[in-house]
Amino acid sequence: METAEAQPDEFSAGRSASNFREAVLSRQWWEKRSFVGCDFTEADLRGLRTQGCTFDQCDFTKTDFEGSRHEASAFRSCTFDRSVLAGTRWSSCSMLGSSFVDCRFQKIAFTDCDLSLVSLSRNRLSKVDFSGLRLREANLTEADLTGADLRGADLTGARLAGAKLDGADLRGARIDANGLVQANLSGVHVDTETAVAYAAAHGLVIH
Repeated sequence: METAEAQPDEFSAGRSASNFREAVLSRQWWEKRSFVGCDFTEADLRGLRTQGCTFDQCDFTKTDFEGSRHEASAFRSCTFDRSVLAGTRWSSCSMLGSSFVDCRFQKIAFTDCDLSLVSLSRNRLSKVDFSGLRLREANLTEADLTGADLRGADLTGARLAGAKLDGADLRGARIDANGLVQANLSGVHVDTETAVAYAAAHGLVIH
């Protein structure tokens, strides 16, 4: 496959060109750069580090992010389709409104991130640590969350129909009544408050 290697001086103005298809951008350091509507299809972003960058409506189809690090960066309304996210680290990042399709999430780490309105439907998220994250109105329909850590996560408005939650930890998580009706909490670790709310959402009268 023929690839194009981007040099650091291409970003000297702070805003990128739009086409990075198959570009080799591995192990670079990007700070406070803005990317709007850019195409990173099949780009090599392994080991990339971003800080304070913004990516709006960018396409990361089949992009390889393995081992990359992202701090205080925003990936808003972006498409991650069959992207490699294994071994990545995301700290204080926003993924607002982005969609993930059949991505590789092995050994991914999120810290204080906003995943509100993201679509993670049908993804394999087994044992992923989502603790303390904002997942408001996230689409988790039929996602495999087996053994996932969701302690203290904000799942208000999240769609949980058909999600596999066996062994997941939901202690301290915020889930509204609609989410509790959709979710199957069999085999899930919950606190007393969530257990009572789950029972009430399913019509039980608690005295």
